[in-house]
Amino acid sequence: MKTITKFWAVTIALIALISCVNEDQEKLDLSKANILISPQIKSPIQQTAGEVLVEEIEKRTALHLRVSDKWESNTTIAIALENDNELFGKTPPSKSNSIPEDLKAEGYHIFHERDGNQNIIWILGSDTRGILFGVGKLLRLANMKDGEITINSAINISEAPEYPLRGHQFGYRNTANSWDAWTVEQFDQHFREQVLFGANSFENIPFQKVNSSPHFKVNPQLMEVELSKICEKYDAEYWVWTPAPHDLTIENAHQEGLDEQEAFYAKCPRLDGVFVPGGDPGENHPAQLIPYLNDLSAILKKYHPEAGIWVSLQGFNKEKVDYFFDYLEQHNPDWLKGLVYGPSSPPIALERKLLPKKYLHRFYPDITHTVRCQYPVDNWDQAFALTLGREPCNPQPLMYTDLFVRDSQFTDGFITYSDGTHDDVNKVLWSQLGVNPQKDPKEIIMEYSRFFFGEEVAEEATEGIFALEKNWDGPIISNDAIKKTLELWKRLEVDNPQLAENWRWQQLVMRAYYDAYIKDRLVFEKGLEAEAYKILAQAETIGADEAMHDALQQLKKATIEMVSQDLKEKAFVYGEKLFQSIGAQLSVEKYQARSAERGAILDFIDYPLNNRWWLEDEFEKVKELDSEEEKLARLDFIRTYDSPGEGSFYDNISSADAEHVTSKTDDAIDFLWENDGLSRKRLSTQLFQFTPTLEYHDLDPNTNYLIRVSGFGEALLRANDLRLVPTKYEKGFEEFKEFPLPKDIIKDGTLKLSFDKPDEEHLNWRMQSRVTDVWLIKR
Repeated sequence: MKTITKFWAVTIALIALISCVNEDQEKLDLSKANILISPQIKSPIQQTAGEVLVEEIEKRTALHLRVSDKWESNTTIAIALENDNELFGKTPPSKSNSIPEDLKAEGYHIFHERDGNQNIIWILGSDTRGILFGVGKLLRLANMKDGEITINSAINISEAPEYPLRGHQFGYRNTANSWDAWTVEQFDQHFREQVLFGANSFENIPFQKVNSSPHFKVNPQLMEVELSKICEKYDAEYWVWTPAPHDLTIENAHQEGLDEQEAFYAKCPRLDGVFVPGGDPGENHPAQLIPYLNDLSAILKKYHPEAGIWVSLQGFNKEKVDYFFDYLEQHNPDWLKGLVYGPSSPPIALERKLLPKKYLHRFYPDITHTVRCQYPVDNWDQAFALTLGREPCNPQPLMYTDLFVRDSQFTDGFITYSDGTHDDVNKVLWSQLGVNPQKDPKEIIMEYSRFFFGEEVAEEATEGIFALEKNWDGPIISNDAIKKTLELWKRLEVDNPQLAENWRWQQLVMRAYYDAYIKDRLVFEKGLEAEAYKILAQAETIGADEAMHDALQQLKKATIEMVSQDLKEKAFVYGEKLFQSIGAQLSVEKYQARSAERGAILDFIDYPLNNRWWLEDEFEKVKELDSEEEKLARLDFIRTYDSPGEGSFYDNISSADAEHVTSKTDDAIDFLWENDGLSRKRLSTQLFQFTPTLEYHDLDPNTNYLIRVSGFGEALLRANDLRLVPTKYEKGFEEFKEFPLPKDIIKDGTLKLSFDKPDEEHLNWRMQSRVTDVWLIKR
């Protein structure tokens, strides 16, 4: 078992970092350097290392360095294996006290040697992967601009990865919001860039139908083999995510699944891991799944003897989990290489504890989604959840660093769950934390910005990336950072026209515009709703019908007097740029995104941020009432829905500004995804928690209170641990349950509300009980 002490080597030493050296330290000019590469490095990495250095430097400097086999330049980049005794006649320098005698697997040394009038930058790798990671570190630290490349002459770094598995999923399928539009060359470049930041594994999702995406430029059956070849080129593991047949009890399903897999294994030049999710998708009991995996392993070994079978327990209930671990305990099978921990798996610490030591434990963290996911955005405003949705550009270096440290300690490494390019920053962050979990996220993002945007803009781009994460922290209306973030990115946009076609740059700038537009709309539309309620307050004087008419006219200004259209226009400009540069599908209609959930943020940019759709529908119901008295009563209820009066309290459970809510949803299955995201229900109804907790202080112990709850299904309410009995118990959306509160349980003026979770494991999550609104009403 591997907890705090990891299976792999810790970072040996990080002796000098160019990113934090003083400006007056000497820079070594590499613009005329030759590159020498040891013949002892196995193919294809011997060729790949030279290509990567030459091509990546040339892209950024227009300099074309030469790969040579002679020490004929005064400046040389010498690449060799750690145990090489000589490189074209020159003996690598003996290791000083500051450099360890031996590197662990995938490790590297980079250091400067002065030999007479020669300057040599040595990159010594413990193995072929260490060579590429050393090349990546050099490229990330070098200062490159047109006609110039320099490096700190005091460079002396020794590093080896702590986690042996560091990878990302790149499913070439229609579900992804961009990759299905990519060519082989684009994947080659992208895999290269991931390797340069420490990734050593990539996972595809094969068996896609040829006509399943309108964006495919390559037959998916050809691409799944090409990705294998790319992995071989960069000595990266090639994994595949391949669910078992949905129901293995169906006649011939078992054999048909094996036949499909075997045909794929036979044509792959490289294959290292086959991950079969136990659920999501798949509903098979382990009694059927285990024999299938056993047979699958035999076929896999036939074509790829070193490859392994991996399985997750996603969606397993207690009986299935117990069955699986009992099987491992009794049979100790050799066909299983390891267990994968993914969303809806048993708790990660428990899973690691139950797993016998002979098996590895792989993490499958979701770094790509923001709601209805493993790691929801913490303290996210509903307006962002309803517009940016599930797959926006989501750089979150601080949040994911905390999550990495919290959860990765139980694993032997990770291949992340990703469905597009929008999480690019998060991928690099995870790769680098997999190398060194103690690394400062700011240092990682600085290297990201330097490599992809250039030295001159790196510091401010890094600031801008962290600013985008800050945009999402808390209520939008009170978040002054959003406009400051926009001003920063607008200035960077104007000052750096050379980055206009850089897709990473495009999606970051777009996010700044989008966030600011949502803030401006939210302020405007909330103001319109407040004005509409003022009009409804006059209903007794002007009449119910006239009040509704005038209130609607006020609300319609959201579509007539639209605010900040310049910001919206920029978002659409960048949406087009991203489609042209990487096939990003930010709209269903315009760019044929797979569905509204798959990054189609442009389709929701004008989704109402007040309750005007709900009010329109409610007003139609009010018009059908028989009497003016009934109409006025209903309009008063609508007007005071979230304003119950002096001494009473209301909380929109999933709102970032909910005053009394102390809980947070643990997996963000908290979004009423209805009508492809275009629900007309109240905004408060659309996000929820299953079992929220709330706290109130300074209540009047001599007052009678009523607790009202809205949501769906059951509401097993406790007040200061006492289970309350309802006097009203409606179970539908925007219906109400009411619980009288006994005065004797709030003698100290304090109230804590909680909800017991009903036994609903047999139900799909969309049908399980949830809470959306809670009132504490003074009677």
